[in-house]
Amino acid sequence: MKLIAILLAFWTVAAQTRAPQPRQATLEDLKFLVGDWKGEGGGKPGQATAGGFSFDFELQGQVLVRRSFSEYAATSERPASRHDDLMIVFEEPGVKGLRALYFDSEGHKIQYSVGLSEDKRSLTFITEPAPSAPRYRFVYYRQPQADSLSFEFDIAPPGSPDAFSKYVDGKAFRK
Repeated sequence: MKLIAILLAFWTVAAQTRAPQPRQATLEDLKFLVGDWKGEGGGKPGQATAGGFSFDFELQGQVLVRRSFSEYAATSERPASRHDDLMIVFEEPGVKGLRALYFDSEGHKIQYSVGLSEDKRSLTFITEPAPSAPRYRFVYYRQPQADSLSFEFDIAPPGSPDAFSKYVDGKAFRK
C-alpha cells in the first residue's frame, strides 16, 4: 500500500512538471518567426561554422516558408560541406492544425504536424510514429528577448517513438 502511495505521488509530481502539450496553431500564430535569422555556431567538429534561416509568408499569406543553411568545416574524415533545407508550413483543408513539409539537400523529405504550447513560447514540429522508421521532433523556443530563439532537433529510434534524443540544438538572432 505504501508503495502504491509513493508511486502515485511520484506520478502526480511528474505529470505536473511535464512540458506543456502543444495546441493547434494557425499561420497567424507564427508571425513571430518572420524575418532573417543568424545561427550561432562554434566550429567544433560536426558543428556548423555558419548558418542561418529565414521565414517568409508566400502565396499571399497561404504558406510560411523557411529556408535554412548550415556550413561545416573540413575535418580529417570529410571535406567542407553545406546543408540547405526548405520547409513549407500550411493549413491543410479538412485537417485541424498546421502541417509542414521539409526537404533538404541530403534528400530527406519529412512531414510534420505543428503545435504551439499554451503559453505560445514553444513551437513543435513532430512526425507521426511509424514502427520501422525514426521519429523526428523540431522545437523552436521563444526567448524573453524578442529577437532571439533557441531550437532543438530530436530523433527517436524506430520502435521507440517517444524515446527522443537530442541530435542538434542552437540559438538564433534576428538580423
